[in-house]
Amino acid sequence: MVMVESTMLPLGTAAPDFALTDVVSGETITLATFADAPALLVMFICRHCPFVKHVQAELARIGVDYGPKGLGIVAISANSLQTHPQDGPEFLKAQAEECGFTFPYCFDASQTTAKQYTAACTPDFFVFDRAKKLVYRGQLDDSRPSNGIPVTGKDLRAALDAALAGLPGPADQKPSVGCNIKWTPGNEPTYFG
Repeated sequence: MVMVESTMLPLGTAAPDFALTDVVSGETITLATFADAPALLVMFICRHCPFVKHVQAELARIGVDYGPKGLGIVAISANSLQTHPQDGPEFLKAQAEECGFTFPYCFDASQTTAKQYTAACTPDFFVFDRAKKLVYRGQLDDSRPSNGIPVTGKDLRAALDAALAGLPGPADQKPSVGCNIKWTPGNEPTYFG
C-alpha cells in the first residue's frame, strides 16, 4: 500500500467529460447525465482500499442525504485489473449493493477518466458547481483508518452544502489521503513528481 495525497487540481477547472458504464445498472454515465444537477460530486474509490472501507458507510449516507437535494453523484474505480482483479466490475457491484450506494458506480478500465481528473488516491473527491466548474477537491474529513477520529464527512459535506447553495467552496481545502490508484503498468500518469 502506497499512501498518497490528492493532486489538488486548480479550482475553477471544468469537469472533464467521460462515458463509463455503471456496474450496477449497466447504463452509460456521462457528464451530461448530470447536466441539470445544481452540483456534482465525482469520487474515485475502489473495493479493496482500507481508506475507502473506512469511509464507505459515510459515502452511502451522503448519497441518501444529498441525492434528494438534486446533487449529482458518481463513483468511479480506476484500479488496474492486472494488479488488482479484486476491484473488477463484479466486485464493485457487490460493494455498491452491500453498502447501499444510491449513485452510479462506474469502472474506468482505460484509466483515462482518472487521468483527466488527475485522480491520485482512493478516496479522491471533486465537487463541481452548477456550471461544472471545480469548487472543492480534498478530504472527506480528518478521520483516517488508524487515528481514532470519527467519520463525519464534515469537510466534504460543507463543500456540498456550499455548492448546492451556489456559494464558493470552503477556503481551507485539505488534500484527501489514501491508497494510490493502481495504474496499469506502463499507463502511469505524468502528473506525479
